[in-house]
This record gives sequence, C-alpha cells and structure tokens, in this order.
Amino acid sequence: MASGFRRSIACQLSRVLDLPPENLIKSISAVPISRKEEVADFQLSVDSLLENSNDHSRPDIQAQAMRLAEKLKCDTVVSEISTGQGTVNFKINRELLTKTVLQQVIKDGSKYGLKSELFSGLSQKKIVVEFSSPNVAKKFHVGHLRSTIIGNFIANLKEALGHQVTRINYLGDWGMQFGLLGTGFQLFGYEEKLQSNPLQHLFEVYVQVNKEAADDKSVAKSAHEFFQRLELGDVQALALWQKFRDLSIEEYIRIYKRLGVHFDEYSGESFYREKSQEVLKLLDSKGLLQKTIKGTAVVDLSGNGDPSSICTLMRSDGTSLYATRDLAAAIDRMDKYNFDTMIYVTDKGQKKHFQQVFQMLQIMGYDWAERCHHVPFGVVQGMKTRRGDVTFLEDVLNEIRLRMLQNMASVKTTKELENPQETAERVGLAALIIQSRGDTGVFLQYTHARLHSLEETFGCGYLNDFNTACLQEPQSVSILQHLLRFDEVLYRSSQDLQPRHIVSYLLTLSHLAAVAHKTLHIKDSPPEVAGARLHLFRAVRSVLANGMKLLGITPVCRM
Repeated sequence: MASGFRRSIACQLSRVLDLPPENLIKSISAVPISRKEEVADFQLSVDSLLENSNDHSRPDIQAQAMRLAEKLKCDTVVSEISTGQGTVNFKINRELLTKTVLQQVIKDGSKYGLKSELFSGLSQKKIVVEFSSPNVAKKFHVGHLRSTIIGNFIANLKEALGHQVTRINYLGDWGMQFGLLGTGFQLFGYEEKLQSNPLQHLFEVYVQVNKEAADDKSVAKSAHEFFQRLELGDVQALALWQKFRDLSIEEYIRIYKRLGVHFDEYSGESFYREKSQEVLKLLDSKGLLQKTIKGTAVVDLSGNGDPSSICTLMRSDGTSLYATRDLAAAIDRMDKYNFDTMIYVTDKGQKKHFQQVFQMLQIMGYDWAERCHHVPFGVVQGMKTRRGDVTFLEDVLNEIRLRMLQNMASVKTTKELENPQETAERVGLAALIIQSRGDTGVFLQYTHARLHSLEETFGCGYLNDFNTACLQEPQSVSILQHLLRFDEVLYRSSQDLQPRHIVSYLLTLSHLAAVAHKTLHIKDSPPEVAGARLHLFRAVRSVLANGMKLLGITPVCRM
C-alpha cells in the first residue's frame, strides 16, 4: 500500500538525514496525476523538512533538494530519484507498484486507506457530532440539508477511523416561535391536517399567525403569554407543544431514513429550559451576569463594555435565549458522554454565536471548552423546484427522484431494473449530495454501475493472480498512482473535516476510469491481459464505493 512505500522511502531518508522515519512520513506525499506527462509517484517537500528542523537560515531549497537526491540510491522499491521545485521525487518500481496497490485494495476492502500509517498512533476518542438541527414548524431549508450532509460525512469518517461517535440532532423546539404556534393553532389549526401532514400544516399555521401578529397587537400579546405559560410549565400549553414535537420528529425520522441518515439522540432546546436557569445562577454567583436598564441579563465577554462582546442570556421577562440553552446543552453532554471532541456543524453565520458560547464556558471554569469546535460551511444558494421556492425536504427528494426516473427511462438498459424507484432515489440522493461545477454524484453512480456490469459480464474468469506486466499502459499507471493517494485524501479530510477533498478525488477517479474503459478493452483481449484489466477496474470500483459511502451515498450496481 501507499504507506508501505512511504515507510520504505522514509527509512532510506532517515539514514541520510539522521531523523527517525516517523518524523518524515507526513512530509512524503503522493504526487497528483497529470494529464500532460507521467509524473513520479511520491515527493518529499524539502521545505516541510526545514520547518521541522531548527535551522532558521533557510538555505537555497533547490540546492538542498539536489544535494539530498545525490545521497540517495535506488533500491528494490525505488527505481528512479529526481528533483522538482524544492522536492525530491521518487518513482516506484512499476511492477511492484501494480501488484502492491491492487492486492492491498482487494485485501483491505472497505478499510483501504484507513489502515495507512498516516493514521498510526491514532487513539480511539469519544466524539459528539451535532448536525442537521431543523426548527419544528419552520422550513427544513437548504442550510439544514447542507448541515445534514456534512455532519453525516464527519460522523461516518470518524466512525471509519475507529472513534466512538454519538450523532445528535438538536431541534429548534423551544422559544418564541412556539408562543406564536400555540396561539396560531388555536386560531387556524385543524387536528386532522396536523395528523396527516404535521410539518406542512404547522408551517402553514406559523406563516398565517405571523401575518396576523404583525397587524394585530392582541395576537402578538397572546403569543407572548402562551410562551410564558410554556416556560412556567402550564400543563395544557405543554401538552399541545409535546404533540407538535412528537409528530414532527416522527415525520423527520421518516425523511432522514430516505436520506440514509440516522441519529443516536434527538434532543432539543426544550430539554434545557430548566438547566439554563442553573447556568444563569452559576454565572451570577461568579459575578459575571449584569442586568441592563431594559431588565435583560447579559455577560460582557470583553470585560470593558465593548458592545460587540455583549452576549444576552435572559429576556426582561425571565425567559431563556438560544445561547443560554446552548451553554446548558454543552455542560449536560459533557456529563453524559464525557466527550474528547464535540463538533457543531452549522452555516458560517453562526460563527460568532459559537465563539461566544465557547468563551463563556471557559470563563465559567470549564476548561474542556477547548474540545468544542464549530465546523462552518458557506451560505447555500436556495434550490428551486418547479413550484417556486422549496419548502420541504420531502418535496426536493420527490422532485429529484422523478427527474432521475425520467432520465433513466430514456436509457434502454433501465427497463431491466428490478426496482427503478429505489435506484432513482439513490442516484437522486447522490446528485443532491454532490453538486459541483457540472460534475454531479450521478456521474459517480454511473461509473460505479458501469464497472459493476464489467465484472458481471466478464468476472467469472477471475484469476487470483495476475500478470503485472499487463498493466503498464499510461492509463493503467495513472489509475494506480491515483489509488495510491486515497489515504492522503482521507487524512486531509480528517484534518479539516471537509468532504470536498474526497469529492474531487472520486470525480478524478471516475474520469480516469472512463478514459481507461474506452482504451483498455477486456473483450477480445488475451486472457492474461483481460484478467489484469479486470483486477484494475475492480479495484477502482471498490475505492469508489468506499468513498461514496463515507459521503453518505449508497452505490448502485445498475442504472
């Protein structure tokens, strides 16, 4: 595997540089493939070596690279050593490269790339990921979808690396909107509509009562009173609220199932309405809580009255706010899960909110606040369906499934599908998850299905052994070099928790496979050549499937 080669190069370097191989491994990277020329397989960045050394005079990097290359020798693993821009380049013995990569991909299966020494010394951690977090009675909009996709990816990746992951969906199920909703339901609600389509009906009620409250002060007043009744634990108000919440969660679970996403815990702001009072007491006892003229309670995080660092934690009527409940939730989760890391996945608009929450935890004396991280993503452009603005995720899923069914109907092979609906759903979901410049998840699904059909058509004559000399065409070598990089791509994603590295890797892999599929024919080739090529395509399909599953996509075998 890649890492075996990396270690071999590191051992040779360690003798020349007098550094332990472990210090060198992460400075040796697989070279991205190039369309123009055949490139070396690995390179050592001299710059990254100097960063680790105490030599601050930074001599000429190019000269350093040349000097280092002269001291190294080719061996059974490395067949060529050269220099690039500040790098020493290594070309691996071609037959060894072919054999090792293909055997490793098949042998490691779904663990290929994860067993790399880039991950060595990784201890098992307890990780909490909070993601998706829609608001009951409001639209499940594209921002929530993005959070769901990225959060699911982070949880999948952490789990694949052997960590113990808890997935939490923290619902917006408390706050002034429930005052409006309670009042609105008493005015415009219908029990049967609530039962048959709760999310749709609650949303309609919410829109209508908001309009009324804007024009009629008495509606706004009764909404305020309803929320106060909730905060005080009024039995009737709470029973109505509970019904809204339960029906909504049932509906969400069904939709998440279609997305292939599950949660270990559905919690919500409502869980922390009492605990947020304890947070206020604790802040008060530390002398950190200040009352304003308006009667609200605030914390000044700057300590000098800087208005941008003032965080409000209680309204003048004593009701709690979003930030208070987030503090209470973090403290509660630490008690419950004793996590090593907690990750919040939301859009970057909430960056300041989380900075303040983490800072407040610190000043309250919780030094584990530094284990909390916010993973922000860019604000998402809204998706439009034919009916104008999208309101519900379910509409998006249905629309996209229909579109995929229509596309598939125009392809003659689709008629043989056992379950076209399910295939369309999986392909549609891939399109929803990966939407980058013209390349979509559909292309990944198509490539996977095509490679699968190759195996079905010709795979019965699989030889366990294959002749490496039959895979020396440039197209084969490019694929092998690309497969070599998978562990690095996983490593990079594990560092910054962004799926884009894996997405672009898989799209490149699919493009390489498409080119190879056109030129490296299996039909009418000598058995030895056909067998070796089948091995290559099987390895591509395996890595493609691994990457897709991490992204939350279920690969299809036919489409």
